[in-house]
Amino acid sequence: MTKLKQLPIPTHFDIAKVGEVWRVPYQQRAIEAAAWAKTHQISGAATDELRVCLLIIDAQNTFCIPEFELFVGGRSGRGAVEDNQRLCEFIYRHLGEITTIIPTLDTHTAMQIFHPIFWVDRQGNHPTPAATMITLEDVEQGLWQVNPAIAPSIMAGDYAGLQRYARHYVHQLTAAGKFPLTVWPYHSMLGGIGHALVSAVEEAVFFHNIARNSQTIFEIKGNNPLTENYSVLRPEVLEGAEGGSIAHKNTSLIQKLLGFDRVIIAGQAKSHCVAWTIDDLLTEILATDPHLAKKVYLLEDCTSPVVVPGVIDFTEHAEASFQRFAAAGMQIVQSTAGF
Repeated sequence: MTKLKQLPIPTHFDIAKVGEVWRVPYQQRAIEAAAWAKTHQISGAATDELRVCLLIIDAQNTFCIPEFELFVGGRSGRGAVEDNQRLCEFIYRHLGEITTIIPTLDTHTAMQIFHPIFWVDRQGNHPTPAATMITLEDVEQGLWQVNPAIAPSIMAGDYAGLQRYARHYVHQLTAAGKFPLTVWPYHSMLGGIGHALVSAVEEAVFFHNIARNSQTIFEIKGNNPLTENYSVLRPEVLEGAEGGSIAHKNTSLIQKLLGFDRVIIAGQAKSHCVAWTIDDLLTEILATDPHLAKKVYLLEDCTSPVVVPGVIDFTEHAEASFQRFAAAGMQIVQSTAGF
């Protein structure tokens, strides 16, 4: 990335509070952002000759606050907190160069295929979250089956149809070479505090919105009960057991991203939602023009992999994915490099 003049960090930013939840004082920040833009001669985003998008993937409390459900600690144990400290500083320092910020929001309700309530074993017990992966063999042998109590809420009481779909779903994951179905703790619950952006990130994004007169574009993902949705661009499974469509690619966002001159990507988790999103973006780029890959910048120090100590460590998988993205022409950089 080209090293450009960086702006100072506004005095309201408290790096020590990035790992905490608090209320953003919107009106105060709006007044300060307008004054900041005037002081530092920051023009409106509509005048940008080089159109830069910052795609922030799932920087939500559920993934980024240590005491929340799926905190992404990485191997250091502080991963997402430190990532967001660097991310906030990156936003403030490059306020005048980032045209648009697109935060994604993982969005769930209780009865979804990757939550414990969806499944039961032969004794009627729900799977242990974060420690259970359900394979095609598990379903075929009856080790795990769909909880009959949820059928009225998901498929209008068609339990047999829901069972057929469950087998189809895990088969599709296997056939596509994806991770087995992981049962996660209830997380990113719509209407809950875990669904919200990390306060410090929200504040930085809001400050950018006001300073640059650039509406933040929020992208919802993951609210389909019948499929995982790691990538913001595409659910894991698109078709039902009988062949009909159950979900669609996010074509509008794909087109929007490909229309920018630079796309910078950060967020959580490097091994899952970040990697899946980049992989889907690369697929679209290769189908359009492989040279477009060079306009994608991956902020490597603003993302961490899923690591559950003593259970599973996706660090090596994440590193291999990023090496593959770099080989395709994408640029892996540090947040301090400028662009």
